[in-house]
Amino acid sequence: MKKKLEHEFVSNLEKHQNIVHKICRMYTNDQESHNDLFQEITIQLWNAYPKFRGDSKFSTWMYRVALNTAITLYRKSKKELRTQNYDEVSFKIKSEAYNDEIEKQLQLMYKAVKELNDIDKALVFLYLEDQSYREISEMLGISEVNARVKMNRIKKTLKNILNP
Repeated sequence: MKKKLEHEFVSNLEKHQNIVHKICRMYTNDQESHNDLFQEITIQLWNAYPKFRGDSKFSTWMYRVALNTAITLYRKSKKELRTQNYDEVSFKIKSEAYNDEIEKQLQLMYKAVKELNDIDKALVFLYLEDQSYREISEMLGISEVNARVKMNRIKKTLKNILNP
């Protein structure tokens, strides 16, 4: 039975590991910190996996555990968990129709998002990942209405940061 559980977990983790990597990128600045956070999130996912009831999609549950782990570590350390420098990461998609203006806009957006607090940053991340407000509320442990209100406030804040 334990082998079956391990196999299911590893299979699901491999299938959805990019979720964890994206969260690690948002909450760390260097590869070592990224690896440490990835490992801690994986441990927390494994520890919580036997309690996963399947009421939601595995990916939804994974988002919630991963974000809560990243935020909890931030609060425990009482250090600022800074996001990775945008300049150190290339988001260019190789294609003939590459538009440099889009990259400049992305760079400005990431810079603005870095100024948000950890919960708001998680909310923006999930919103940009096309998660529904219902899923966002489940992952962050807030009401759907609260998620919508917070996102509208964040949009206004980001507009003010981007257009002073």
